[in-house]
Amino acid sequence: MTINRRAVTLGLAAVFAAGSGAAWYLRQNRGPLAASSQTSAVELKPVATGFDNPWGLAFLPDGTALVTERPGNLRHVALDTGVVSEPLAGVPMVDANGQGGLLGLALDPDFASNRLIYMSFAEPRDDGNATAVFRARLNADASALEEGTVIFRQNRTAQSGHHFGSRLVFDRAGQLFVTTGERNVLREEAQNPAVHVGKVLRISRDGSPAPGNPALPGWAPEVWSIGHRNIQAAALHPATGQLWTAEHGARGGDEVNTPLAGKNYGWPVISYGREYSLDPIGEGTAKSGMEQPLHFWDPSIAPSGMTFVTTDTYPGWQGSMLVGALAGQHVSRLAWDGETAVSEEKLFEGVARFRDVVQGPDGRIYVLTDESAPGGALMVIAAREGGS
Repeated sequence: MTINRRAVTLGLAAVFAAGSGAAWYLRQNRGPLAASSQTSAVELKPVATGFDNPWGLAFLPDGTALVTERPGNLRHVALDTGVVSEPLAGVPMVDANGQGGLLGLALDPDFASNRLIYMSFAEPRDDGNATAVFRARLNADASALEEGTVIFRQNRTAQSGHHFGSRLVFDRAGQLFVTTGERNVLREEAQNPAVHVGKVLRISRDGSPAPGNPALPGWAPEVWSIGHRNIQAAALHPATGQLWTAEHGARGGDEVNTPLAGKNYGWPVISYGREYSLDPIGEGTAKSGMEQPLHFWDPSIAPSGMTFVTTDTYPGWQGSMLVGALAGQHVSRLAWDGETAVSEEKLFEGVARFRDVVQGPDGRIYVLTDESAPGGALMVIAAREGGS
């Protein structure tokens, strides 16, 4: 079940404000997205294998790559041979608890000259754990990290192994978006703008609040947007430079959003999902002052990893968004008309839990599959031999 709701007219504002009335209207007046299928024309080919719950992927200028593994390792990968390095030295200690561990990965915009990388991770604290961001310099032979330091720490901890976020995306101004989760046990804090959980954060490369943040009364200076459940997919739109995200709902209600500065995306006050007990969540599906997502999935796919296709490597895919699905065990290809989703294709359904999806500098799409060692893999989407 999918829907794009920004196409609903402004004349329905009163209906949306009623919450349950909005859900009724949408059930009665939507149609499913058009199905699109070119799956027979592509296949997955292994690039490197043997990973332990790989989480984040980044490509280096020399044609190699880095991969984070949730239990706490960073690996260097030779894409041409598939050789995976031993764990790099200099990685911070992580709390590999539940969904926590070594998570998001991004290269500094000036990596070619400074060799700095950034990783988000579940940091162990005396009173629990929290998402943090670590910066370090990759040494010349990519065997170790040097000058490592934690540049940002969430201002609230939890004793939980859930909902850490945590993608890292640099914007065009060179500031770093950090997506977070509300830790499950702190879900109400997603509406508290003074607390870093359940937020999109935006920081400078030294970890300080980024210039241009909302800086609203009562808001922590790093907070960009509020009301998020658990964002594990994020990418910049290639044409607009706008941040797009996909976040986990509960039972249904996974969302695609374009988080804007100072906006409230509703969790846990509004949601198109339900509690795992099937009880309703919050006050309904809409409320004045809270944003509606561009798109949602019901049932949940558990989105993780996102990229926009800018290459012409895959006929008909240019402009599409690809999102990995953990619970759905597929890669979702969403075609858009502006901010309206017009079709969806489920690629490689039932193959694996897809953790990250990245377009490489060679124009090909790479994915990480989420299995413990030796099952975790880096794979590339390739034209099927003899396919059409």
